[in-house]
This record gives sequence, C-alpha cells and structure tokens, in this order.
Amino acid sequence: MRRTALYSRSTRPATGRQAAQAEAEAEDRARAELSAEPRIQEEIGPQPLRSGRRQLLFWKHPAALWGALAVMALLLALSWTQALQPKPVRQLTQKDIDRAVIHTMENNVLPSPAARAAGIIGPSVVRVLGTMEGKKGKKGAPPQESGHGIGTGVVIIDNGTILTNYHVVDGADRIDVTFWDGTESQAFVINAEPDKDLAVLRARTVPDDLQPATMRSSASLLPGEQVAAVGFPYGIGPSVSAGVVSGLKRGFRSPKGGQMLKDLIQFDAAANPGNSGGPLVTMDGQVVGIVTAILNPTEASTFIGIGFAVPIESAAGAAGQPPF
Repeated sequence: MRRTALYSRSTRPATGRQAAQAEAEAEDRARAELSAEPRIQEEIGPQPLRSGRRQLLFWKHPAALWGALAVMALLLALSWTQALQPKPVRQLTQKDIDRAVIHTMENNVLPSPAARAAGIIGPSVVRVLGTMEGKKGKKGAPPQESGHGIGTGVVIIDNGTILTNYHVVDGADRIDVTFWDGTESQAFVINAEPDKDLAVLRARTVPDDLQPATMRSSASLLPGEQVAAVGFPYGIGPSVSAGVVSGLKRGFRSPKGGQMLKDLIQFDAAANPGNSGGPLVTMDGQVVGIVTAILNPTEASTFIGIGFAVPIESAAGAAGQPPF
C-alpha cells in the first residue's frame, strides 16, 4: 500500500523529540487510511437492485420469466397470423347468379341453337357431285348428253367414309367430293342399299384433320324436338335450315324409283334438291338421320314443309358401322 507523503507546516527545523512525535502521528494516519479504504470501496461498489419485489421474484423463479415470454410470443404469433389471413369472401347466392345471367343475356347476343348445331356438324359435311359422261349413240343417233347430280354427304369415319343417298350417285361415271376446308377428292362407292336409298362412299384423299360426325340413336326422338338440316340445296352451301320433328315411322314412295321407304323421320326444316344425303341433326349437333326426300304433290320439286330422313341406325348399318 502506497503511503501518503507527509509534509510539515513548520519552516523551523524539528528537534529529535518533535521528529519522533511527527513520525508517530504519520504512522497513525496511515493506519487510519488503511482501515477506512475497504469501507469506501464498499460504499462505492455495486449496489443491489432496488426494482421491487416482482423483479426479485423473476430472478428467483426463472420459470415464471420464461412462461411470460412464451405467452408474449404466442400473442405475437396470433396477431401475425390474423393479419396474414385473407378477408372472408361473401358467398354467392342464387340472386347473384340470376342477376349475372340476366346481365349477360341483356348485353351479349348468344348464338341460336341451330347455329351451335351447324358449327358442330359443319366440318363433317361434304358436297357430292356425280357426273355422267356423254356417250355416243347408235349409228345415225345423236350422242347422249352428259349430266351430273349434286347432293350432300356426311363423314362418319375419319378415313374418308361418307354416307349419302343412292339416287345422288346412281349412274354416275365419276364421283367427286369437296370437304369443309375446300379439299377436293375423287370418291368411289363401297356399298349401296337402293331399297333404303343409301350409298357409302370412300374418298381417295382426305384432309389431315378430318372430323367425323357424332351419331345419336333416333329411338329417343320425340315429335316437336328441334332439328336442323345441313346441305347444298341447288348446289348452294353449306346451307342450314331449322325446324322440328313432325312425326316418326313415316312411309314414302319415291316418285322416280317407285320403291317404298319405311320408318322415316318426318321434319319441317326446309330441304330442296341438293340436300339429299345431308345430315339431319339435333341441337347438339348429333346426326339422327340422312335427308332423303321431300313431299310435293305437284310436279315442282320444291319444299312445301314436309321432308323425310332415313334413321341413322339404318344408314350407319349400310356402312357396316352400327352406331348403337
């Protein structure tokens, strides 16, 4: 321990007795300072915390402190989760749906059922042209005139198999078909059933994306059900006309061939020469019959409201492809 230097106030030289006395007093002061120093350090040293009983309890019970921290963390996580959750969406009611439907119908023009049906069957409809070459007559007789017959067909298999009427290609020396995309091809007859006025053709060349028609049983047809006829009346087309099924299991005698056709579908969609062999479809675009004839009691071959179609069951059977 470093001792404090002592200095005398007197300027006079000290005697031997006085010097001894001064030395003794200095030693006493040093001892007093040494004894006082620990107390000073104790007074200025670290003081105990004076933050109350609660802090003392936390220090004495750390489990309580950790429990409080866990509760705070849980509350923070809950508040964060609620902040991230999306706001609840109001559920749609029937009134909302009805309101949306009415708005759409008022502001958007929807296609008619016949337009939708025509859009579905259109890629499967073909124009059929049967040509008869002119032949030389007997010696002294004029040569026979060439001619052609125009009709319609419908693709039922994507390899180019086509259904049409027998009278469209009967007697033709050459048959040509034109597909929906404009592709032209020569075709030939692979099967015929004159008693049902049906013929099955096969095209030599077909489009890459040829789409066959979907067939539906006519057994579920009802009078009054909407139908459409698609074809090439007088070579114009493809043309679409809409009507309803007028009756079922009708009979018709052909004025040309004289054969009696039975179990026909009667309809009132407009059909004219050139529609023969074309599809009669429902409003979902499915083929239920092949248009074959119209009834007109006069010599004119125009439509007066009565048309007939061969049920698709008989037509597909002629192609060896019974659909049902």
